[in-house]
Amino acid sequence: MNILISKTSEELGTLAGKETADLIRQAIADRGQANIILGTGTSQFATLAQLIREDIDWSRVVMFHLDEYIDLPISHPASFRKYLQERFLAKVSPLKASYLIDGEIDPQEEIRHLGNLIRLHPIDVALVGIGENGHLAFNDPPADFETEEPYLIVDLDTACRRQQFNEGWFPSLEDVPAQAISMSVRQIMKSRHIICSVPDARKAQATKDTLEQPISPLFPASILRSHPACSLYLDELSASLLTVESGQKEG
Repeated sequence: MNILISKTSEELGTLAGKETADLIRQAIADRGQANIILGTGTSQFATLAQLIREDIDWSRVVMFHLDEYIDLPISHPASFRKYLQERFLAKVSPLKASYLIDGEIDPQEEIRHLGNLIRLHPIDVALVGIGENGHLAFNDPPADFETEEPYLIVDLDTACRRQQFNEGWFPSLEDVPAQAISMSVRQIMKSRHIICSVPDARKAQATKDTLEQPISPLFPASILRSHPACSLYLDELSASLLTVESGQKEG
């Protein structure tokens, strides 16, 4: 794991976005097409802002995304489809394909459909974050490290739902959906490269657990340490609880 600590979240996003763009361009050069996964949430704001500024032939890019709430209208401010359409798809030239998770239809049918699609598209680079409870996508602890299914229907724990409320996406904790469709841990780990952006002080404990606790379903993002090509982008706030040893792990 390559750990890079920036002074600010803006600098973090700039560096993460630039590495992502380099990996996309390399995949296009090598294979004629880049297959990517995009994360959402506040942790991705600066990373996506940099990515849309990059010179990329988006007509050679196929996009999947990590997760979406079940039964949440696309018009809702918290919809991740809405997020990606407004913050990414509307700001770049048309992609070869974009496969957004539709949480408003039969979730079993949707995970089957998306699972079949992503199996045909080996992922070159995945953009992910880490939740305050240490989750990876919506795989809350204890996460399923074993299933080979690309997408899952998951129950959201209270800590996860509280984070969504505290970030301002919902008017009350009760309004946060109890279930979501999430990409599985194993599917994320199949990506050739993973770019993990984790800004802000509220992620400091989760960052420490990810790097210093045992690799375990109780600390879902800890599995990123076993990936052969993962870059973890932190700022000084999210890295503030790390020991000197874990904060210096690079390469």
